[in-house]
Amino acid sequence: MNNKVTKGEFGYIEYCKKRGIIRTSLCLGLTLLCFFIGLILTHTQKNLFSILAALLCLPTGWFAVNMIMFIKAKGCNKDDYEKIENAKGGLLINYDLVITAYDQNFNLGAATVLDKNICCYSSDPSMEPGDCEKHINKMIAQSGYTDYSIKIFDNIDKYVDRLKTLDKLRSDKNIDPQAIEDNWERGTVQTPTGILLSISL
Repeated sequence: MNNKVTKGEFGYIEYCKKRGIIRTSLCLGLTLLCFFIGLILTHTQKNLFSILAALLCLPTGWFAVNMIMFIKAKGCNKDDYEKIENAKGGLLINYDLVITAYDQNFNLGAATVLDKNICCYSSDPSMEPGDCEKHINKMIAQSGYTDYSIKIFDNIDKYVDRLKTLDKLRSDKNIDPQAIEDNWERGTVQTPTGILLSISL
């Protein structure tokens, strides 16, 4: 498998899909191996190997659920990624975010935060942008962030145009988004970018 891809990096969803398939397959194989070894050695299901196999069902199930969630997720495709990278300037972009809510998940191909603007892109046709915007607003408000402009684009060209506008704002105000994240200290209120990452798979 490729080198580790961390949350927010392009290719994160694909990486997690592959990792989930490998983990689930290995754990399931080990579970079945334990069960059949016990069955072959003792000719009964009432043995220590069967108990171990039963216990192994718990992590197997957890890995399987995680795997299925990432298989269903939709990340940023390569063409959109290249357009965003060419337009982002000095903005900090997080890719392949699956924002989790109680009743649904929202697939965001890309997201950036600048000043009091949260600007996201999604190519998922089944997602309702308004619902996701409300959810993000609710999540950041819990940390005291109010009056933010939250916009989710479903058109890559319009998103790219918005990024160019935000990058000009960044330049005019001399904002360094990466430095803001690097200077965040554990135990203090998360940055809006940090919140977006924390509420994502």
